[in-house]
Amino acid sequence: MKKDIFILGIETSCDETAVAIVKNGTEIVANIVSSQIESHKRFGGVVPEIASRHHVEQVTFVLEEALEQADMTMDEIDCIAVTEGPGLVGALLIGVNAAKALAFAYNKPLVGVHHIAGHIYANRLVKEMRFPLLSLVVSGGHTELVFMKEHGSFQVIGETRDDAAGEAYDKVARTLSLPYPGGPHIDRLAHEGEPTIDLPRAWLEEGSYDFSFSGLKSAVINTLHNAKQKGVTIHPQDLAASFQASVIDVLVTKTVKAVKEYRVEQVLLAGGVAANKGLRAALQEAFEGVDAELIIPPLSLCTDNAAMIAAAGTILFEQGKRGSMDMNAHPGLDIENF
Repeated sequence: MKKDIFILGIETSCDETAVAIVKNGTEIVANIVSSQIESHKRFGGVVPEIASRHHVEQVTFVLEEALEQADMTMDEIDCIAVTEGPGLVGALLIGVNAAKALAFAYNKPLVGVHHIAGHIYANRLVKEMRFPLLSLVVSGGHTELVFMKEHGSFQVIGETRDDAAGEAYDKVARTLSLPYPGGPHIDRLAHEGEPTIDLPRAWLEEGSYDFSFSGLKSAVINTLHNAKQKGVTIHPQDLAASFQASVIDVLVTKTVKAVKEYRVEQVLLAGGVAANKGLRAALQEAFEGVDAELIIPPLSLCTDNAAMIAAAGTILFEQGKRGSMDMNAHPGLDIENF
């Protein structure tokens, strides 16, 4: 009988301090997340130095709480998985050094995990992955289409050339004087309005799966400024709905097109913006007539968490990959060469 594998995951790439324990890469035993949103809200975005300080303060408490929730000790853990990159370098360093300290103290193997691979593998906590598959990764720092032939193999077939979708959401929210993080507020407003304002969709050159949201963000800002100069009232709900319709149209259309070209078995939604109700609904509607299974993770697994890091780390552990005590933070880590 195969022995169960318990991986402890640590995630500190941005403004969440998280520790989780996952069994066999598919079952969450414990998942603790300490969010810093309230600390960063008054600045309108994440302040790296403050994020790092909070990680230092919280990581031990979050670790203890995860072990308590799982009713386990470090002796029962098979391996420690930690986000190695990408992310804020100071924030990453806290998690990496905490993981190395635990690995050294308890003589446990260590694996470094790519943050985006973690978001993709969050879906394995919902349903077993079937290859070949395509993942639409949409977050504050990333918007990518990633093709996977097998576990641990990542081919980026499309990525943002400027602003990520989540970044555009935050910038538009700031223009509308909405609090940080802006995504949930834009999503809520969009459902109260109608997409009556004509905003651009960046399809780019023929056959490209890349994305671009900088022009859309600028168009929203210009629309507001022009209306103000002319004394015309624009309802925030309609502007939010029009902006969201443009983003979702491009994301969904390019995803469906890639699914047909690459003939994948599954499509996985991943990243913080995967929590967007408009995007989730549009994908579900679009895939009713597509011959591929769509997997959308629960809201708790969309935003940064350590269960996804442990899930991805399980594959690395089973493949025999190991990190060493000279592991460092890599803020620009490339998923294809990981």
